[in-house]
Amino acid sequence: MTSRKPTVHYIHMEECCTLSFPKAPKKSYTVEEAVEAIGFGRFHILLLTIMGSTSVAEAMEIMLLAVISPVIRCEWRLEEWQVAMVTTMVFLGFMSCSWIWGYLADRYGRWKILLLVTVWSSYYSGVTSFAHTYVWFVFLRCMVGCGVAGHSQGFILMTEFMPSIYRGRILPLGQIFWLLGSIIEILLAYLIIPTLGWRWLVRISTIPSIILLVLFKCIPESARYYVSEGNPQLAAKTLNYIAKLNRSCLPPGSLAEIETPKKGRLFDLIDTEFRRTTLQSWFIWLGTAFAYYGLVLTSSELLENNPVCGSKGESKAVINTLETCHCKTFESADYQTMIISTLGEFLFVPFSPFVIETLGRRRSLALTMGASGIFFLFLNFCSSRGVLTALLFILRALVSANFTIIYIYTAEVYPTTIRSLGLGSCSSMARIGAMVAPFVAQVLLGTWPITALCLFSAVCLICSVLAYTLPIETKGRAMQEINPSSSSI
Repeated sequence: MTSRKPTVHYIHMEECCTLSFPKAPKKSYTVEEAVEAIGFGRFHILLLTIMGSTSVAEAMEIMLLAVISPVIRCEWRLEEWQVAMVTTMVFLGFMSCSWIWGYLADRYGRWKILLLVTVWSSYYSGVTSFAHTYVWFVFLRCMVGCGVAGHSQGFILMTEFMPSIYRGRILPLGQIFWLLGSIIEILLAYLIIPTLGWRWLVRISTIPSIILLVLFKCIPESARYYVSEGNPQLAAKTLNYIAKLNRSCLPPGSLAEIETPKKGRLFDLIDTEFRRTTLQSWFIWLGTAFAYYGLVLTSSELLENNPVCGSKGESKAVINTLETCHCKTFESADYQTMIISTLGEFLFVPFSPFVIETLGRRRSLALTMGASGIFFLFLNFCSSRGVLTALLFILRALVSANFTIIYIYTAEVYPTTIRSLGLGSCSSMARIGAMVAPFVAQVLLGTWPITALCLFSAVCLICSVLAYTLPIETKGRAMQEINPSSSSI
């Protein structure tokens, strides 16, 4: 009898389990990567044209002081120190408000502040044409200086939208707009002052600012600012607009969100990481403005009555009466001289992208600053008018190049959270140099010409050393979004 195997019933229990596989990380990109991927295109040409035009408006307001000084001297019987005081008070307003506009731009946006200061400066400039006393004229021009101080936000916008490889090549071309504004103002003065008077010149000079108010709507707010505000949606919208206009594409994925950093303060500029950079940059900006505006005012003095050669200046001082000194207005030759010296600023523009990208920001600035100091020393030698004009032409190119390079360096070296504040504080320091320049160029030069020219030279040479020893080189360096020292906040 065969044994029967017991029947075994298996109960099959199916266990449902979910196997979790690590998901591929979602692709994301930063604003810096998006700006680099979009590249240079139609948007950047539009940006350069509109934001560069803010330099046209600013140059016209600054050059306006030079072309109407003889007229108001005659109308209100002003002394030399009173004429110099007009320029000084304009730059006092500039100095007082530069850091304020920078502080506000880091908190409320570059575009809004640029719009506000353009309205401000054009309003007070127009009101200046109705001033009937010297005191009111000085006060209103000071208010214009307060507004013009915020025009640097246009340069900030250009810097933050520009791909790194093009910043050193394209941004120096902004000097062309300053040159254009200066020449337009001189030509307008030549045509309008003898016929309609200086008050109509002031009114017509506000037209570029009014046009800019309409064109600003074509340029969006900085995407870097939106990210620093913790608003990546608006930043992505801005980047999509730029990519569409440039007919290019954004990187795959979505815009990375970063932890909203603590807002920048003035103290952050002199924190451990940026202390040396800030302090050296402040003096370089001061020296740059001192040399630039000093040369602008010195040029006419040297060409019309060269105090270095001595005898010519002494004879003129004996012949002139008080009435003649008060009412000497510009003639055609004077306007021609101003245009020739202003065109000197164009000399360095074709070479500046190559020099800046080859040598870097620090070495380029040290080179142009050092050359400026040497050429200021050459002015101490009595020479013919032709040689003197050539020296002034070259020197004008060098001092304008100093401004171009230090602007680019300052906008690149600071992170987004304190970029406008950093540029604003540097611009304020520059106006100290601009405030001192009229008294050296228009007062000291007449009595102690060698002392005045050597002072300009010494400041440039000191700035050359400071530029060479700056601790950070920004050539090819990605623009920082937040301050690394506060990234953990």
